[in-house]
Amino acid sequence: MSYFQKFKGLSAPLPPPPSLRQVGFVWLGAFLAAVAIGFLAHFTKQPLVLGSFGASIFVLFILPDTPFAQPRNVIGGHFISTLVGLVFLHLISPDWWSMALSLATALSLMQLLSVPHPPAGSNPFIVFLVGANWEFLFMPTLAGAILLVLVALFYNNISKDRSFPKYWI
Repeated sequence: MSYFQKFKGLSAPLPPPPSLRQVGFVWLGAFLAAVAIGFLAHFTKQPLVLGSFGASIFVLFILPDTPFAQPRNVIGGHFISTLVGLVFLHLISPDWWSMALSLATALSLMQLLSVPHPPAGSNPFIVFLVGANWEFLFMPTLAGAILLVLVALFYNNISKDRSFPKYWI
């Protein structure tokens, strides 16, 4: 198959839509995770809301069986990606090219360390855009990622059809 022929796709059938019961279950889980993050941010007056957490909630509640949703991936991916962003911002350069290098490096490290979490891929951009300091690694990044995993752990296991996580380490 030539390069441009691949653009046509394989004509695979669309997956069936989820049931309304499944959609409702995911809706409530996503809502509870967002409430947990928002409430804790409001109560502690700490900036716990990180843009990539919305995408993490998607993965944790819609795709809980995937490797991307497993605790080591969510927590490790966010931690590594934010750490790389901070290193490049503070020790290399605050310029655009350093931001690009930090993103590519974070993705590669997540892959090498077997903790890929797609939402965490945006963390280096967030670090650069807000000019984050070193505390950003722990609050909101690590605290928020752990909180989301805890909500997913308790909520996803309520369903008889789900078992979360598939693995920890």
